[in-house]
Amino acid sequence: MTARIEDYALLGNCRTAALVSNEGSIDWLCFPRFDSGACFAAMLGTPENGRWKMAPSGPARNIRRSYRDGTLILETTFTTDEGVATLIDFMPSTFTHSSLVRIVVGVKGTVHFDMDLLIRFDYGRTIPWVETHSTQTLTAVAGPELLVLRCAVPLEGQGTRTCSSFTIAEGERQVFTLSHQPSHEPVSEPFDAEAALAETEYFWHEFSCRCPDVGPWTGLVKRSLLTLKALTYLPTGGIVAAATTSLPEKLGGQRNWDYRYCWLRDATMTLLAFMSLGYFEEARAWRDWLTRSVAGNPDQMQIMYGLGGERRLPEYELPWLSGYEGSQPVRIGNAAATQTQLDVFGEVADAMAQAIEGHLPPHPRIEAIAEVIVPFLEKAWREPDEGIWEIRAEKQHFTHSKVMAWVAFDRIAIVAGAMKNGREFSDNCRRIADEIHAEVCSKAYDPALGSFVQHYGSTGVDASLLQIALTGFLPPDDPRVLGTISAIEKRLMRDGLLLRYDSEAQVDGLPPGEGTFLVCSFWLADVYVLLGRDDDAHALFERLAGLCNDVGLLAEQYDPRERRMLGNFPQAFSHVGIINTALNLHRVQAPAQKRAHPEPASEASL
Repeated sequence: MTARIEDYALLGNCRTAALVSNEGSIDWLCFPRFDSGACFAAMLGTPENGRWKMAPSGPARNIRRSYRDGTLILETTFTTDEGVATLIDFMPSTFTHSSLVRIVVGVKGTVHFDMDLLIRFDYGRTIPWVETHSTQTLTAVAGPELLVLRCAVPLEGQGTRTCSSFTIAEGERQVFTLSHQPSHEPVSEPFDAEAALAETEYFWHEFSCRCPDVGPWTGLVKRSLLTLKALTYLPTGGIVAAATTSLPEKLGGQRNWDYRYCWLRDATMTLLAFMSLGYFEEARAWRDWLTRSVAGNPDQMQIMYGLGGERRLPEYELPWLSGYEGSQPVRIGNAAATQTQLDVFGEVADAMAQAIEGHLPPHPRIEAIAEVIVPFLEKAWREPDEGIWEIRAEKQHFTHSKVMAWVAFDRIAIVAGAMKNGREFSDNCRRIADEIHAEVCSKAYDPALGSFVQHYGSTGVDASLLQIALTGFLPPDDPRVLGTISAIEKRLMRDGLLLRYDSEAQVDGLPPGEGTFLVCSFWLADVYVLLGRDDDAHALFERLAGLCNDVGLLAEQYDPRERRMLGNFPQAFSHVGIINTALNLHRVQAPAQKRAHPEPASEASL
């Protein structure tokens, strides 16, 4: 059986990522980029779709794993009847090429290990041509792809797999390296894996040591920061929503999407989390990626892009993969790239406003982008859209979309003073913002329910309505906001966690059923902070933090009944939630002379 989602740990080099189970099996790996075809795809199929397992030959009495502090270097320690050994897994972060290193270290006694390597290019479909060049070097080639395995143990071909058995004694080390390169180039020279380990440890430490103190949650925040950094594509500054595709939102269901792309919404919230913790270099890299990606006519602005700003992300299915625990289809690409989601304009405007307030160096294109977006959005906000949850049904006038359109004009109006004709531009933005505000309060609020609703004419609620308070659209103690919070708690809460909306209502055009959406629960905790409900905020945050797996990672969703993670993994949105809520709780716990009451300035930075 495939391991549970929460049984995986993340390896990464800020270019791509791998997932390794708690039994030492790498079941997901894309070379050379996050969005490249996987050479190990067992996570979405069977071992025959590619994996690299390194584990004791016999049963282990105990398996314990953790990251080296402040790094993405994973150590898995196996205890058997004969001895103890540790498997060190990492991806060198200082190379321009992508490689994976596995080092088996003898700790006590002797441990017999088996290695099982199945390379399958193109998402588990293509069996490569494998050649052994010496007792220490093996190559696997298919079309443009070439992998080079180097090790010092004997290798044996068994059908279409490569195997090895070896014994590790106390004080011994066996090193395995797997490198990717174009197949038309000469086979790359070997590299010093031990030196790469030291360099990689320094790379991650240098990043994580800048994390400020966040009280009792510093360790959790630091791990989330490292995860967000690992989901960043270093060459361009783009940030992927998750490292995987098609991990289901319901086991056996069809809600399976490819998240290995850069959503403006998700990446913007990640940017704000970086800035809140003082990581302005990462924030600047993303801001520069944004200005390149969205350049062009505003009516062609997309809600998501490829790692380099690519616009065409066609969606198709892989029928040869059975899906995670039978959840089909497995999808590559994402048709949501062509959707209209008005909220992204608000998130981008909010991020740019906070970048200016945070003294991020100005970018010459930002002012020009604002000047062309305003006249476009002045018309577009009146139209229905697919909304934050990317429905695949009839467009609606979603309340959250209108609120975030208000945010766009509100934030641009605030920062327009530094622009040419700034006063006139600001006044026009304020006028449009007021018009949106009046319409939302008139059409999106249901007096009979005492709550705002998901979309005009609806009687349902949506967790995204929490943004009404978090963005400053209305004060958090406004009776209409309090009524909305009460309705969300009553109608969307399951075992203390929030659904994003009632999928049974089928507003999204998909079969019903999914887990609780973790970032929505973090939003609720943030609203509790604004309301002074500190005990409720603490309790909810501790509940959410307790869902992290043994190495501090969260997926997109959680099933309280089955007590399992769901959705793509690890999810940037969820880790942004950890950071922001921890910061908000830490601020209200600060000594009185340092305490700053959280103001409703942004959904990602209170």
